Amino acid sequence: MDQKLSFEQALQRLEQVVRELETGDLSLDTALALFQEGVMLSRSCSGQLDHAEARIEKLLEQGGEIVTLPMEQE
Repeated sequence: MDQKLSFEQALQRLEQVVRELETGDLSLDTALALFQEGVMLSRSCSGQLDHAEARIEKLLEQGGEIVTLPMEQE
């Protein structure tokens, strides 16, 4: 994965990797490679979410204090 994927692209690929792994019809080498890719995608998504959260907190900064508002749960 040489190119930087957008959050949406990484999440979509991660979902695809999970579906492939759940089939159980893969060789061990293929499953391990997909698992490794999934871990990298998961870390990428998590990092992008952390970055977005930091940006939101910075935007909500008021009077020298950071105001953190909980995100609405779906």
